[in-house]
Amino acid sequence: MHQHLATNTSSTQTSGENMSNAENKASVAVIGLGIMGLPMAVNLVKAGHQVTGYNRSSDKVAKLVTEGGSGAESIAEAVKDADVVITMVPDSPDVEAVVTGPEGVFANAKPGALWIDASSIRPDVAARLATDARTAGIRPLDAPVSGGEQGAIDAVLSIMVGGSAEDFEAAKPVLDAVGKTIVHVGPSGSGQTVKAANQLIVAVNIQALSEAIVFLEAYGVDTDAALKVLGGGLAGSKVLDQKGQKMLSRNFDPGFRLALHNKDLGIVTSAAREAGVVVPLGAAVAQLVSALVARGDGGLDHSGLFKLTNELSGKN
Repeated sequence: MHQHLATNTSSTQTSGENMSNAENKASVAVIGLGIMGLPMAVNLVKAGHQVTGYNRSSDKVAKLVTEGGSGAESIAEAVKDADVVITMVPDSPDVEAVVTGPEGVFANAKPGALWIDASSIRPDVAARLATDARTAGIRPLDAPVSGGEQGAIDAVLSIMVGGSAEDFEAAKPVLDAVGKTIVHVGPSGSGQTVKAANQLIVAVNIQALSEAIVFLEAYGVDTDAALKVLGGGLAGSKVLDQKGQKMLSRNFDPGFRLALHNKDLGIVTSAAREAGVVVPLGAAVAQLVSALVARGDGGLDHSGLFKLTNELSGKN
């Protein structure tokens, strides 16, 4: 299967190409079926891959089974026959927990299997675990994603991939099933570095949008109309498109939780300090996000930054 996965990996084919289904289909284990992992696993099923899922809460596994996937009762069971293992868990310690130890991915995946870590973790941890994976005979890629829950559902995620070019090409048929913009950005750890930059940009944009909406509401402007025209100019962004209405309606149901963005901004500020660069806006927004999490709002969508901005202005 590994040879087949490395064949015909272009995401587009000419009309004259007749590629057999078997050549680009893999046995995939997905570890972590949360807000992002479950829809990614479902899209892999829809693309024709054989998908086995593992999650600590069995209800998520049951949902995957209803969509045509299979469930496993342990990580070892999920990965033992997999050509590709995808991990999608919250933080660096969680990734280490699922890949190391006698029940982990490295000890139980077959030699030559691809390991794609779609989690967002520290770049240094990603690089270290990649070395451990290669020692275990596993081919590692750090491939964090951007696009939120809706992007995962629609299979249009942006995926920034670190690892070898050969392994990236081998993984392309699987990545194509869950993402739209898929780019190899460098060696192991590079994907996580680019994801940290992504989270910095997104957080600052959300805060700027929050401030703009508070400002508009203070003047009694038709905010729907305002966001429409702003979205058509230089101020337009995917953040405005996806988060503006959530702020207007005060609907902060999580697509990406503040607690996770808090973790990511911790990665950004720590890595920036190590690199000797300054991120003044990022550091300021990191403190606002941290304040929201500390007061118990970590389960809200990251557009919940609007709540604190509004309150700081004395508004409800």
